[in-house]
Amino acid sequence: MMFDYLIVGAGLFGAVFAQQMKAAGKAPLIIDRRNHIGGNIFTEDCEGIDIHKYGAHIFHTDNSDVWEYVRRFSEFNSFIHRPLANFRGTLFALPFNMNTFQQMWGVKNAEEAKSIISRQRAELKGPARNLEEQAISLVGRDIYEKLIKGYTEKQWGRACRELPSFIISRIPVRFSFDNSYFDAKYQGIPVGGYTKMVQRMLDGVEIRLGIDYLSNRSSLDPLATKVVYTGAIDEYFDYCFGALQYRSVRFETELFDIPDFQGNAVINYTDIDTPYTRVIEHKWFQFGKDARGQDIPLTIISREYSREWAVGDEPYYPINNDKNNSLYLKYRKLADNSKKVVFGGRLGEYKYYDMDQVVESAIRLAKQELAGGGSTI
Repeated sequence: MMFDYLIVGAGLFGAVFAQQMKAAGKAPLIIDRRNHIGGNIFTEDCEGIDIHKYGAHIFHTDNSDVWEYVRRFSEFNSFIHRPLANFRGTLFALPFNMNTFQQMWGVKNAEEAKSIISRQRAELKGPARNLEEQAISLVGRDIYEKLIKGYTEKQWGRACRELPSFIISRIPVRFSFDNSYFDAKYQGIPVGGYTKMVQRMLDGVEIRLGIDYLSNRSSLDPLATKVVYTGAIDEYFDYCFGALQYRSVRFETELFDIPDFQGNAVINYTDIDTPYTRVIEHKWFQFGKDARGQDIPLTIISREYSREWAVGDEPYYPINNDKNNSLYLKYRKLADNSKKVVFGGRLGEYKYYDMDQVVESAIRLAKQELAGGGSTI
């Protein structure tokens, strides 16, 4: 059988694109070198707990079309992301808000908090040149030193003074007692896990797992008119200009025969001496209940260890500094000249995407490929 599209990667981007093509009457084939669908949003059931195997994923968006689209494939619960920060045993509220400022300085209102931050940011001269200066300008030196510096340097493996300022601009700062991390209008986690959602997206689509495209492209390319590649763009071109840089993550998962480990889904460890960046307690993404609504008597946690990526590791976060962005543009030119292959997703575009942005991007590509036939959302 000849397929219209060979989609390399059964993650969210590949699944959405495949669903759109199938709905439009096209014949997609989706492959993945892993032995499961879902990519990095893969979840699996263990003792009634949906384990986020590749780190916490909380869907959030302001795009009502995207929200309605994903809800076609799963009911979503009402989980609101309210992480905590642990600095040497003391817990602070995240994101930075009046609870954080009260815990840090004992202030009682926004004016007192703003006054302290204003005094502490006075040390800066001119616009922020790096992440450290951007953080101090947002929340002052005290919070930077305790809740940002150690965590960020563990996460990125670089001094904050060497990191671009835009990284910290994604973190909300509020002068209210609101611990919700995201400002998005819609938020939640698929009931039953992300894997079931992706399975429903791929209903009727042919899937082949455990297949390494790059090792078998000569036999795979003839199967389809066009290839949609969602893997790392530099790897596709055999690192001909050199490897792009990423951060990778190692997970250490442990089961405890107790009902509660930390009482919260996510706690960041912000001191530099604790080797892991955060601890996820998976059961709290589903409010500690199993599919029958019963309390789960045990718990499972995952500790996350950030590390430098090397060829052969799983890439997680692109390091979008000037050097890497310039290198990516070289690969982008090669990609633009590849008539039969299009690139998409976080690795294919070397861009940090939230999940709703992945969905938007995949639908946008589907529209383009359908030659202006309109959205199938």
